[in-house]
Order: sequence, then structure tokens, then C-alpha cells
Amino acid sequence: MRAPGVVHHGTRRRRAAYRRVVWSGAEVLVTVGVVLLLLVVHQLWWTNRQAQHGAERKVQALEREWGTPAPGSAAPDASTADGASAGTGTGKTGGGRTGDGKTDAGAAGQSSSSGGNSGQVRPRWSQAYAVLSIPRLSLRVPVAEGVSKADVLNKGYVGHYKGTQQPGQAGNFALAGHRNTHGEPFRYLPRLRRGDTITVETRTAVYTYTVDRTLPQTSPRDGGVIRPVPRSTVRPAYGYSRPGYYITLTTCTPDYTSRYRMAVWGKLTAMRPR
Repeated sequence: MRAPGVVHHGTRRRRAAYRRVVWSGAEVLVTVGVVLLLLVVHQLWWTNRQAQHGAERKVQALEREWGTPAPGSAAPDASTADGASAGTGTGKTGGGRTGDGKTDAGAAGQSSSSGGNSGQVRPRWSQAYAVLSIPRLSLRVPVAEGVSKADVLNKGYVGHYKGTQQPGQAGNFALAGHRNTHGEPFRYLPRLRRGDTITVETRTAVYTYTVDRTLPQTSPRDGGVIRPVPRSTVRPAYGYSRPGYYITLTTCTPDYTSRYRMAVWGKLTAMRPR
């Protein structure tokens, strides 16, 4: 008969140590997995829930505020740049010049000093001052001044690009919004089609734009899409060549990345006082 093998105490200790290392490593991997899962849930669900509820409350607050006319406020009239396209009610966008004879592109540089809407005080940085509605997307969301992530976009708001026009002005009223997380107001922006309507409500007026063109993908540095006469500098076949009354909606593309941007353009077709 063969003698049974002898297992030394040192071998047992090494095996026990090996098992402890493997077990500890497995525990660490499980813990990391749970943490990552919680982060994903927080980013994809909780931030959306918080931002969407906050945006809804802000829309309701603005509507309550507008229920009583602000002291000294007045509805826009056809003699201002804001009312240029709405005075006739025909949906025309007022040609290539503003009331003072300057081109729309020239008027764009005056947006920050003109204040956007007749009778409306220029919005403060990160202030919510308008409501954007897109029926096709079942979207109704606040518009705030600026495109800061912390102060505007991450709250589920849509942000107004500083230096672009205000609602109803000749030039380009340009907006940005998240496509994923933090309320993702522009989650379904690619669903917009030519002829869809976009409305922008302020304290004094309601502006209706009609979707006209879409730029599916461009560089994040393509500043041409938000110029007074919007035209892509990366893909020049997309955009316009004549002054008008435009709206631009921008967001990241494709889903869950910020590698590219997309833009949807529309033209002002109607305006009415509140």
C-alpha cells in the first residue's frame, strides 16, 4: 500500500490565503458593480425625475405669474422688431430688414441691449423667462437665459444662447437642451418634421415658429448654426442665406454621447399678444 500524502501546514496556510484573496476580490467586484449600477440608476432615472418635476413646477410658476399683468408691461405692436412678422397675421417673416432699415443680421448684435420683447425686462443670467412648447414631442419646458449646465440645463430647462436674438426678434432665437439625463427635454428632437409647430410664450406674447429644416449632425464647434442667418460652417449645404426670423434648437447626438450636435431650424409664422 502507498502511504497517504502528507500535507504540510505551510501548504494549508497558502491555500487558505489564496481562498481569502479570491473571496475578497469577488466581494470587491460585486461592490463595484452595485455602485456602478446605482450611479447608472441615479444618472438615467433620478436626475431625470428631479429635473422634470422641477421644470414642470417652474412652468406652473411662470403661468401663475403671467396670470396678472406685470406693472408697466405692454403687448408688442407691429412697429417693433418683435411684431414685425405678426402685424399682418399672414405668417410672413417681414423680409430682410428691420423697421429701422438695418438688415436682420445687423440687428442681431443689438439683442442684449434691446431686451428681446417689447415691455419685457431683459432676463437675468439663468433666469427662466419663457415657456417652449412642442406639441409633437408633448413637450412644455421653461426657457432660461444662458446655457450653463449647473444653473440651466441640468435643471431640465432649455437654455438661450447668449448673444442670439430673443423670441420674435429678427435674427436667430437659439436654444440648447439635454438629449439624455437631467430632464432630457430634447430627447426626441429627431422626431420633428417640416411643418411641425413650436411655440414660445413670454409674459407679453406668444410666438409660433414652424419647423423648416434639420441638420442631423455637425461638430460641437459649428457656431454657424446659431448665427443671425443660420448656416453650418462644417456642412454649408445646411442652413439659410437670407435674413429672417428664425428659431434654432440644438442638442447632442447620437444618444448618450456629446461627440456631435444636431440642429432643428424653424421660421416665425405668427405672433399674438397674451
